[in-house]
Amino acid sequence: MQPSTMAKTKLIGVVILTAIALHGQPAFEVAAVKLSGPQSKMIGVLTYPGGRILAQNLTLSQLIQEAFNVQAFQITGGPAWIYELRYDVEAKPPADSKAAASHPSNFKLPMNADEREMLQTLLAARFQLKYHKETRQGPVYLLVKGSKRLKLDPAKDENDYPWVGGFNGGQKGGAVTGTGIAGINASMQLLALRLSRYMERPVLDQTGLAGSFDFAYEYRQEDPHPDLISSILTSIQELGLKLESAKGPVDTLLIDHADKPSPNGLRRWRRQDALR
Repeated sequence: MQPSTMAKTKLIGVVILTAIALHGQPAFEVAAVKLSGPQSKMIGVLTYPGGRILAQNLTLSQLIQEAFNVQAFQITGGPAWIYELRYDVEAKPPADSKAAASHPSNFKLPMNADEREMLQTLLAARFQLKYHKETRQGPVYLLVKGSKRLKLDPAKDENDYPWVGGFNGGQKGGAVTGTGIAGINASMQLLALRLSRYMERPVLDQTGLAGSFDFAYEYRQEDPHPDLISSILTSIQELGLKLESAKGPVDTLLIDHADKPSPNGLRRWRRQDALR
C-alpha cells in the first residue's frame, strides 16, 4: 500500500548522515525531521542510551535553544514561522562517536555536548540555518551566598550524571514546577544556568563555591499551583543562596537565515553535501 499524500507531505526529511561534520562539527548518522501531527502532545527532548534523541512538538526556535544550550530570551530575528511551526526530530549518532557511549539513567535528562553539536549540524543542513552571536549589556541575576547557613552537601558520587555535568531541576526530578529545587552532583555554574531558563534572564554564578554538590529543598504551601518565581526565590534562600538583580553581559544568537525543509523523502547526505 502506498503512503497517503498527507503522510508524504508531513514527512519533511529522513536523512542518512555520514560522520563527516558540517563545518568540522560531528553529525548524526541517521536523522528524521517531520512536521508534528495534531496528535503530538508532549513538548521537549528525550535522550536514550546509545545517544539517540527524540525531540517532539518543538519549533525551530526551541530546537535552536536545545542545540546551542541557550534560552528563549537569547534568540532574536528570523522569519515568524521559526517560532510557530512545530517539528519532530529523531536522530542517532555514529556507533564510534562519544555520544553513542551515553547511557542516561533518565530519558528526561538534557542532551550532552556531543549531541548538541550534532543537532547544530542537522539544523544547518535541513533548515539552512545561518546565525551570528553578539554579546550585549542587559539585565542579569547574580547567584551569590545569602545570609542563611549553606545547605549544600559535597556530592556523594562525583560520577553521577557525568554526561550532563550533574543534575539540577525540580525537587522531585524533571523541570522546576514550583515544588522546590534539587541538585545531584551539581556545580553552582550548572545551577545558575538552569535558573536562567525560569528567571528569563542570564544568571551568573558569583558564589565562589567550587566543586559539585547535592542539595534539595521542598517548597510547601496550600496553593496547589504556586507562583514559580516566588517558589524559586524562596527555595534558593533556604539553601543559603540569593539572587541579586544587576547589569551584565547577555549572549545573544541572531538568526540571519532559515528555510523550511522541503519534503524530499529519503536521501543520502554525501561528503560533497557537507562541503557545499
